[in-house]
Amino acid sequence: MAYVGQPVPSTVHNIGGGKISDGKTVKVTVPENTTIEAGKFYLLDGFFGCAMQSVATGAGETAEVVLSIEQAEYETDQINTSDAFNKGDLVYFDATNKLLTTSDGGGANRKVGRVTVPKDANNVIWFILGPQV
Repeated sequence: MAYVGQPVPSTVHNIGGGKISDGKTVKVTVPENTTIEAGKFYLLDGFFGCAMQSVATGAGETAEVVLSIEQAEYETDQINTSDAFNKGDLVYFDATNKLLTTSDGGGANRKVGRVTVPKDANNVIWFILGPQV
């Protein structure tokens, strides 16, 4: 670092934009009149992930919630139970019904991952969350 009286001339370059986080979570806005339940999956501000806390907003108010967007394996029963969810199936999020599905909905549903453990008798699946693109 340069200082007054330094025997060798030098130039200081301040580098901004350093690492902020590991990118495993993101804060997103919860719109008005919305209830978010911790442990459920949501599509908010263009990010799909698992809510880390519960939040409820009323008319004319918004709030923030932290979504886990880490590319990891998740277990959930938040699924369209009429779908098979076989190992290897692509998983989509139906934002209208707030359920995971194996249907792309004619392009309306967002691709979010792939099934790793098929649907069991309790309608629970495991899936790997894909990258946020």
